[in-house]
Amino acid sequence: MQKVINFLRGSVRLEAEGAFPERFLNLCAQNGVAFWAVEWLETGRVAITVPRRDAKRAQALGERASCQVQRQRTGGIPFFLARFRRRYALLTGLVLSLAAVCVLSQFVLNVEVSGNETVTTAEILTELRRLGVRPGVYGPGIDPAATAQELLLQLDDLSWCAINLKGTVAEVLVRERIEPPEVVDETELGDVVATVPGIVTQVEVLGGEPAVEEGDTVVEGQVLITGNIHMEGAEYSGIDLGWRQVRAQGRVYARTWRTLEAEIPLTAQVKAYTGEEKSLWSMSLLGWRVNFYGNSGISYERYDKISDVWTAHLPGGQEMPLSLTRETVRAYETATAQVDAAAAEKLLRAQLEEDLLAALGETGEAVSMDFAARDQSGMLIVRLQAECREEIGRFVPYEGEQENETQPAEEQGSSG
Repeated sequence: MQKVINFLRGSVRLEAEGAFPERFLNLCAQNGVAFWAVEWLETGRVAITVPRRDAKRAQALGERASCQVQRQRTGGIPFFLARFRRRYALLTGLVLSLAAVCVLSQFVLNVEVSGNETVTTAEILTELRRLGVRPGVYGPGIDPAATAQELLLQLDDLSWCAINLKGTVAEVLVRERIEPPEVVDETELGDVVATVPGIVTQVEVLGGEPAVEEGDTVVEGQVLITGNIHMEGAEYSGIDLGWRQVRAQGRVYARTWRTLEAEIPLTAQVKAYTGEEKSLWSMSLLGWRVNFYGNSGISYERYDKISDVWTAHLPGGQEMPLSLTRETVRAYETATAQVDAAAAEKLLRAQLEEDLLAALGETGEAVSMDFAARDQSGMLIVRLQAECREEIGRFVPYEGEQENETQPAEEQGSSG
């Protein structure tokens, strides 16, 4: 600690030469001149280190002791700054550099997000920017706890968030919400019916009784698994216990056939660039944008804008809130052009296949697909006919209130 203090206040290394150099040391001690690092060089010579403020007093005391005192070297911040006394440009640059370090250290230069998987980083950064957390914002002006709570209210897929300010970096830690498993309401009674027509290939009953068998042909809306269960008595007893209603559950797979169509015009409006272009330059510093093109606007009726951004980086790769942007504006006119029919058909086929897989869901698959294309009034129409294997069951609750209790066979029949 003493070394740090000596470095801050400055020190001078003195060398005293005389008949009685020890008298010089005694005078320094008697007059309150601190010294250290005493080194006896040879007879009649001694070297000591004194604080900068006591250097002249020590030299005067040396004359009283009949010693010749000379400065050997100096050290510390005061002597370092003294080099810039007449170099005003360097001194100004040093002061501005120190001021910039002190000021910029209070601003957020980078926002880092971690812990997200399904929620994109761009989505989180966009919401944080709306809440005031962005590169260039004044760090002490951020309320981390309140901002984190507001972020959770805006993004439903997040369950936890913490914002830590570490120097010029705002570290955002998030945890995503885990969706609870779907809970089946056993008190809601109903049947499993067909969503599309097809030929049944497999029946898996988890609740209720099957209403169809493998190989049956079904139509849309037909009951596949019924929630009305017939309660039979003991064998040879001749007793009919009636009916009981439950929630039908299960999976029914079937061969199905789907037909999808998509179309696209064989002519399109394309861009024809005129060759006119303009470059617009701007700079962004701490979130503030400065335009270098003044009030000059864009006179083109139709144009494309291409932006090139150059961002300043620290030696370690960290981005700085300083960027230069060039926006290139290119004028164009529209013209009618023929569409490549082969490329258009390929595009429509891919779109139809994607739509088919989306309709089948995770449990379905396409067994075969046949495409047919035709040109009709300047439109290319592509039809997809596919044979599929998919789960066709859908739960449909009974209308009105249903009581889960056994009914006699006569009542069940009369109510039907």
